[in-house]
Amino acid sequence: MGPLAGIKVVELTGIGPGPMCAMLLADLGATVLRIDRPEPSDLGLQRELRYDLLLRGRPALALDLKSPDGKALALRLVEHADALIEGFRPGVTERLGLGPDDCLARNPRLVYGRVTGWGQGGPLAHAAGHDINYISLVGALHAFGRRGQPPTPPLNLIGDFGGGALYLAFGLVCGILEAQRSGRGQVVDAAMVDGAASLMTAFHGLVAAGLATHERGANHLDTGSHFYNVYECADGRWISIAPIEGKFYAELLRRLDIDPATMPPQMDRAHWPEAQARLTALFKTRKCAEWCNLLEGTDACFAPVLTTDEAPHHPHNAARQTYVEIDGIGDPRLSRPDQAGAGSIL
Repeated sequence: MGPLAGIKVVELTGIGPGPMCAMLLADLGATVLRIDRPEPSDLGLQRELRYDLLLRGRPALALDLKSPDGKALALRLVEHADALIEGFRPGVTERLGLGPDDCLARNPRLVYGRVTGWGQGGPLAHAAGHDINYISLVGALHAFGRRGQPPTPPLNLIGDFGGGALYLAFGLVCGILEAQRSGRGQVVDAAMVDGAASLMTAFHGLVAAGLATHERGANHLDTGSHFYNVYECADGRWISIAPIEGKFYAELLRRLDIDPATMPPQMDRAHWPEAQARLTALFKTRKCAEWCNLLEGTDACFAPVLTTDEAPHHPHNAARQTYVEIDGIGDPRLSRPDQAGAGSIL
């Protein structure tokens, strides 16, 4: 079951944000049918299906959408669906006879979800690209990295999954709610470039207020400050601290046995490098586990830096049932809100 129980979604298979969106909807109870290509494509990073965790939670049907029979079956499925997900370049589904006009003619209540990098319109709409390109164009990539270093791609979390999959899922659910009231479907144009730009909203405000600059590694949240940073431990492991607020910063200093009078004012940017050097030396005096024993679970705003192999075994993640093991792989999942102790977005 789940909050989206009874919602039916047709997914035209793709890579990245489309499958992520479909997985999230299925996690929350929607019935999703993935329409696969008859033959494997060369898109994305190739691997066995058991390792493509974004494909979980829904059955698949192989259809040749270029054939009359394949297209006809797809349209019959659309007639009974609440939403459709597609991630082709603009114009591809129209040429297949499965575009918004074709599908909405069969099902006027359908919410037709389209996710692309550049969007359905604009000078770059038909150009190839990937996450790193989309977040480059909206100022996001420029902000990541240490002082004096090149921009550092934050995996493909911001464009594909944050700005693409999550905004598409939100748009689809909003469209379905509206269709239930009005009886009319609509097209959701989820462009990763737009979503990534939206995710940067708060940082436009920080720059406008003079609280941040465009220099990497010189700001509160980009490793410029000593109090929002990662530090290496004696055993080569890493920890993160983030006591931005004064009371939490005071708690960190207290637990580290540092006299605040010997530290520069917390928000004095000119002395951040000096304070960072002091903490760097201090954190290298003990192993990660020792720092966890001292700081984890306190108001010092602390966490160890874990790998994806380690994360499922952390007591907090285990208690919240954040991961489920499938074929020996720790797979993050959204849970039903009525599961005691389990994590939920609701």
